Amino acid sequence: MPRRTKIVATLGPATDPLVTPPGQTAAGHEEFDYTVMDELVDAGVDVVRVNFSHGTHEEHRRQVESIRSRARQRGRQVGVLMDLMGPKIRVCLFEQGKVELTAGQEFTLDTEMGGADGKTADGHQHAVGITYKALPEDVKRGDILLLNDGMIQLWVTETTATKIHCKVKVGGTLSNGKGINRLGGGLSAQALTEKDLQDIKFAAELQADYLAVSFPRDKDDIDRARRLFNEAGGEGGIVAKIERAEAVASDEVLEGIIRASDAVMIARGDLGVEINDAELPAFQKKIITRTRELNRVVITATQMMESMIHSQMPTRAEVFDVANAVLDGTDAVMLSAETAAGKYPALAVKAMDRVCRSAERQPRARKSHHRIDSVFDHIDEAVAMSTMYAANHLGVTAIAALTESGSTALWMSRISSGIPIYALTRHVTTRRKVTLYRGVYPVSMPPDINEHENVIAEVIEELQRRDTVRVGDLVIITKGDKMGKLGGTNTMQIIRVGEE
Repeated sequence: MPRRTKIVATLGPATDPLVTPPGQTAAGHEEFDYTVMDELVDAGVDVVRVNFSHGTHEEHRRQVESIRSRARQRGRQVGVLMDLMGPKIRVCLFEQGKVELTAGQEFTLDTEMGGADGKTADGHQHAVGITYKALPEDVKRGDILLLNDGMIQLWVTETTATKIHCKVKVGGTLSNGKGINRLGGGLSAQALTEKDLQDIKFAAELQADYLAVSFPRDKDDIDRARRLFNEAGGEGGIVAKIERAEAVASDEVLEGIIRASDAVMIARGDLGVEINDAELPAFQKKIITRTRELNRVVITATQMMESMIHSQMPTRAEVFDVANAVLDGTDAVMLSAETAAGKYPALAVKAMDRVCRSAERQPRARKSHHRIDSVFDHIDEAVAMSTMYAANHLGVTAIAALTESGSTALWMSRISSGIPIYALTRHVTTRRKVTLYRGVYPVSMPPDINEHENVIAEVIEELQRRDTVRVGDLVIITKGDKMGKLGGTNTMQIIRVGEE
């Protein structure tokens, strides 16, 4: 049985196939080693993430084109999620690269330090520059600023037009470029920066399957990102990263963000810092549940197997963390530094695969009451829900959805079950998009498949070729009467293999 929960792996220096740049070899050509990328594909990665917070466009292009090529050679489809940096507020650079802050000492965040580009290394034991020059306007005496994912806490004693004077509440090592959050959120930084606008165009150029928007405050930020992405020629889905306190401040704001998106990512690092770690587990469960109820996709991210940056095995706590997210119904779990910069990228994917499969065998992961009392708005939606009801009560082995946009397969995937759903489509963009849907697997079909006289037999033959079904098994096939019509699914057929 294929794994239903999808695995997202972040690309980075550890996965880069470029070994030697041009001009540094005797022949003057680049040298490549695709071993790590091949191992990631073979380990079962479903989607790769490109983090615009690091690296250059040239590096990103090389990795995206490489992973797509290596996956295609193995008969796999791997989606690409490109993650905007957003208004990450950071400290600038230190003279010595880092300082050691101690509780009780005074420390200043100074907008006049760091240079206009934030790259002047003039930070020292008592002050450092910051990348967001308007920060003094957003904070006041008594606020708590959290640095380095909350590991360091500063209590604001006084602010001026250019300086934030603080007393160190919790000390520790503060190094170049660490992030700054305000406890409780409320910083005014816009969700999309000038850098993001250029990265959106680049993501569209590379035909990103998903574009992730960092630090959205409300649905308007998502709507703007979608408009800019579409104007640039992008056709992928929009992912809202839930990481600001404002995003979860009310059910109305959270639901607005979810509805405006194709998927949400629970970015537990910054979100946990802003709302307090103790509140995070309840919010994670709430976001997963509500996202699935609204027929959107949800990714659980950040520090899921952090120890595997250096270790070949995850901790027991990490195993529990991944398993609980799977049992709660997350579509995907994400690896960040574990694959981008860790020593064992493929082992991290394999470990996550093993935990997901184990959790999926639990009865709780196969039951669903989703929309049991709902009224459906569309014919294809009603067909999708009817299919899952029949499949779960009839002992069906597999479901095959002939689809244009993938929406029928998405609706089906909102119902928890152990039955694999195959999205058969002629569109490569749709095949890449469904790589993120829980329990859905992309299958390439001929452009005119719907017009074939023996379409049912061809679908069954494809499932048999994949060793998914055998003679005597029940299969449900959904399709539409008209080729090329979005939302045109209007037929559900139950077939016994060997009798079609």
